[in-house]
Amino acid sequence: MKKIFCILTAIAVFAGTIRADEGMWMLPLLKELNAGAMKDLGCALTPEQIYNINNTSLKDAIVQFGRGCTGEIISDEGLLVTNHHCGYSSIQQLSSVEHDYLNNGYWAMNRDQELPCNGLTVTFLEKMVDVTAIMEKAEQKARKKYAKDPEVDQRASEAVDKALDSIIEQLKGEHPHCDVKLTPYYNNNAFYLLVTKTYRDIRFVGAPPSSIGKFGADTDNWMWPRHTGDFSMFRVYADKDNNPADYSPENVPLAPKNHLKISLKGVQEGDYTMIMGFPGRTTRFQTSPELQMQIAQNDVRIACRTLRQNVLLEHMLADPKVKIQYASKYASSSNGWKKWQGMKLAFDKLGIIARAQEEEKAFEEWVHADKKGKRQKEFGTVLQDLAKGIESAKDETLAYTLSTESVGSIEIVNFTAAFKSEFTKCLRADKDTVAALNSAFNNIAPAYADYSVEVDRDLSKAMLKFYRERADKEDYISGLDADFESLDIDAYVDKVFDNSVFTSKSALEEAVRNCGAGVLDDIACSFSKAAYNVFYKYIDVIRKSQQDLNQARQVYTKGLLQWKKGQAMYPDANSTMRLTYGTVKGYSPKDGVIYRYYTTLDGVMEKEDPDNWEFVVPAKLKQLWQENDFGEYAQENGKMPVAFLSNNDITGGNSGSPIMNAEGQLIGLAFDGNWESMSSDVMFEPDLQRCINVDIRYVLFIVDKFGGARHLIDEMDIVK
Repeated sequence: MKKIFCILTAIAVFAGTIRADEGMWMLPLLKELNAGAMKDLGCALTPEQIYNINNTSLKDAIVQFGRGCTGEIISDEGLLVTNHHCGYSSIQQLSSVEHDYLNNGYWAMNRDQELPCNGLTVTFLEKMVDVTAIMEKAEQKARKKYAKDPEVDQRASEAVDKALDSIIEQLKGEHPHCDVKLTPYYNNNAFYLLVTKTYRDIRFVGAPPSSIGKFGADTDNWMWPRHTGDFSMFRVYADKDNNPADYSPENVPLAPKNHLKISLKGVQEGDYTMIMGFPGRTTRFQTSPELQMQIAQNDVRIACRTLRQNVLLEHMLADPKVKIQYASKYASSSNGWKKWQGMKLAFDKLGIIARAQEEEKAFEEWVHADKKGKRQKEFGTVLQDLAKGIESAKDETLAYTLSTESVGSIEIVNFTAAFKSEFTKCLRADKDTVAALNSAFNNIAPAYADYSVEVDRDLSKAMLKFYRERADKEDYISGLDADFESLDIDAYVDKVFDNSVFTSKSALEEAVRNCGAGVLDDIACSFSKAAYNVFYKYIDVIRKSQQDLNQARQVYTKGLLQWKKGQAMYPDANSTMRLTYGTVKGYSPKDGVIYRYYTTLDGVMEKEDPDNWEFVVPAKLKQLWQENDFGEYAQENGKMPVAFLSNNDITGGNSGSPIMNAEGQLIGLAFDGNWESMSSDVMFEPDLQRCINVDIRYVLFIVDKFGGARHLIDEMDIVK
């Protein structure tokens, strides 16, 4: 393993020089790094009130929602709010043509009407333990002891594992029903053990119709001004002892350690704001060759998804059942598709690559300014190593991206691959053939609920043709009916779909029962094998490149930490809880254009287009607007607020995060970034980067006045 080092002393001096709006800060370091700046900006809470492992704190009300979002607890009975697009897949799975909760919305009027969400989880952070120094000590001791041993690296790794195992067992004993996971920060220069508790019985409570929760859809995605009521509500359930449990009618609403109070005071420009959540991934330590590769990959992804989404949307608009089945798949695909387009534009407009190159030049000057030569020895070749790592697998990486984004999006290819993988795994575990086949079937059976054979048939034809047009001939798929260059793709795809048992759950179930292992001779299995052989072709080269890059990134980040003492050096986002703070703030995207910091319901009506599914306005919402029936949720001027801007530093994974005021009270939900700063995962742009938040007053207005679910409002702790 590569040597690690303790970084707290290297970054402790940042506190006086950080910019308030930039940074996804680690909770255990708030006191050392951020307390002064937060207080100066207006925060009324101490770091201990935000993060405390011995007493209740703000972090106890924030959860990781599902696999890639954030949510927050807003009552003492486990009520949770997050974005509509975060709950989208769960709502979609619960929907049918007869009960279309996506299109019509849903409100549970009592606990019996709250709908179990199969597979959905929420995870609380219990504590974080810095084990960097412990790992470093164990490694150094082992290297000294086994200095002459040819297996010294292995010995050092085993010593670190042993030291960690001891701490992990202790933490598990102290925190029953919890998981403990080692998580790296600063590109493997620091390590924490994260203690988390995951609840598995989550029930759908309510959401507005998509005409509110997804208003503007693809057109408005990543854009401002925004008028989307992007929220949904769930409830966390536990066993009678308040511990995580699988779904059971006997479970009861969670009694949380903490829940957020909700403010109806509203926001003004310049107000202090902070967001806590689980940002997914940023790459702000990347070098110019890495950024160039990222843009090249995105170009491939954009082209593939443009075609894929056109196929899906055509079928979705033609068939209400298909629209429900593919709603989540389409939304997930289009979100990245549009972001990558904005990223490319922002890279060009803001000169991101050139700015990265300037920083690399300055870094090299710092390295070589050390007359003693220590820096040259440690960091002298790291930029060349990073460039070499990218170049060593450039062609393979782009070919892999093309193949997985195109052919890899064909569902029947992935069904059969997953079936065979599970079958093989079971056989290796000494299960008999029948048990292995049943396990393989059960592994993929749920996917058929959201599957249309005709959609996949058309998608297969489109993607195979696309791949043939774009791929190098040496990367063509082999093992089909004919040479890929001359293959009649339409005829071949029809042959697969007309003869495969993998096109439906019932056909596959019957084949497993009657044919046994012979089901693996299915034509779709042959198709899948041929496709996956293309994917596998590049894996070894890409894996070796990634190993080299990870080692170089660790060294480069260590160098940056030393070089940039006195500057903001928070770690890249890695789906762990962070805090970002700033203010409510508008912006100017270009000369002569100034965006106000908030929008109102008037803007919804201005965008209304009954002939465009993205901008349909529900009749009841329009009536409430016409009658100015906004209750206690309106602004002082009588207008109904919808969304507002802040300069908080967020990325994917922050969706659903609470945006809070100086007292830690909920004032809205973060749900998007703005188009002009789509390069923000790489570089923060203080003049342009904004977080788009749905105003909590609009959320409560929709729940109460539109949804008629006043009982949910009564459950909340509202500050007027």
